[in-house]
Amino acid sequence: MAFEFKLPDIGEGLTEGEVVKWLVKEGDAVQSEQPMVEVMTDKATVEITSPRTGRIAKILAADGQKIPVGAVMVVIEEAAGGAGGAPSKAPATAASVAQPTTHAPAQVQARAPAAAAPRAAAAPPETEAAQAQARAATAGAPRTAAAAPEGVRERTLAAPATRRRARELGLDLNAIPASGPHGRLTRSDLETFATNGGGGAPATPTAAPKVAPPPAHAYKTAQGTPLAAAAAADTVVPLRGLRAKIAEQMLRSKQHAPHFTYADECDMTEVVKLREAGKPAAEARGIKLTYLPFIMRALVVALRKFPTLNSLVDDTKNEYVVKHEINVGLATDTDDGLTVPVVKQVDRRSILDIAAEVQRLTEAARAKKVALADLKGGTFTITSAGSIGGILATPILNYPEVGILGVYKISDRAVVRDGLIVIRKMVNLSITLDHRIVDGATAARFMNELIRLLQTPGLMLLEGV
Repeated sequence: MAFEFKLPDIGEGLTEGEVVKWLVKEGDAVQSEQPMVEVMTDKATVEITSPRTGRIAKILAADGQKIPVGAVMVVIEEAAGGAGGAPSKAPATAASVAQPTTHAPAQVQARAPAAAAPRAAAAPPETEAAQAQARAATAGAPRTAAAAPEGVRERTLAAPATRRRARELGLDLNAIPASGPHGRLTRSDLETFATNGGGGAPATPTAAPKVAPPPAHAYKTAQGTPLAAAAAADTVVPLRGLRAKIAEQMLRSKQHAPHFTYADECDMTEVVKLREAGKPAAEARGIKLTYLPFIMRALVVALRKFPTLNSLVDDTKNEYVVKHEINVGLATDTDDGLTVPVVKQVDRRSILDIAAEVQRLTEAARAKKVALADLKGGTFTITSAGSIGGILATPILNYPEVGILGVYKISDRAVVRDGLIVIRKMVNLSITLDHRIVDGATAARFMNELIRLLQTPGLMLLEGV
């Protein structure tokens, strides 16, 4: 019996996923709950297991392909009785794949985090659900002889942010020429169409001179202009999986938020002493005590005094939300790329508790086992390259957050104290902010407060933190 497995709704309001890697191939025997495919969402790479025992008859979504929730991914020939017998002899046909069916959702497990920040200004849940159902029906319903109007597609692959932007502009996605892989509509396609006066209807095609197609491996700019073809010794690397999500998030941040960065130096000598004194107690609990927990505790005090920096921007409503809870994302370097697990309710945790949570999240992220719940809800982000090196950078905002703090290496420097040249443990700090929400003077005052607390960490106790 042919079982049509569809991409399940794995939560988070997602409407599509990208196939990162199939763990099985056509003809393979599979057991129920055996890992079958890795799918990248806006939040993480999840491992989807087989809901049936049988044989992989047909794989319908290739590696790197993006498909909507509800679309058929694979056809499984079930074993007799659905549990370990001989597979059905009836092969899956194209017609059977197209028929809509209802199946139990797949089992999923988070494997690797994505760089995407919490999705702001998403469509209401009922709208997302309706869209997912519509796509599922479209994916499953058999095609009829009636064709769509010329230049209009029946279904369009597009990222959630692109769909949201199309709604803002009042454009029909199916009427916009798509240049992305597998017919995917890109943000550039959308903006070009709107700029050219599309107004929701397909532009009237005009005669254009014939241009020879670029070589098979020619590079293209964001505007689609061919670059020089790749040489035989070059390596062409598609933007897929986590790397593609990082690219989308960084581009979204730079397009939406006008960044500015403010930097200063901080004397960490007292924090270094405090950490050394606290390391035995941390080690007794199996905790690695770094400098980040001390910085995060000082950050709580500073954010309470400057709450605007602990905000999320909602561009669809032209407003921002000042968050009461302080949930700090940690930009974490992994083998697959940057990811941002979130330490929740930092304002309610002790330094050792923060250290334990930082250790848990970073280890899970690097082992590709971080949970989806640990990748959402951030209100402010810290990025630290101190263990690698560097003295200064200009971090990109984790949009829709308003601020991100950069922390760099701590080193011995000669500084002047009370008229004398002394050696102190110094660090550079930089903060990037959304200039629509925060002005430069506020950034300077915030950093002065943060530095004051780090240079005299005992003040954090006096101020009830």
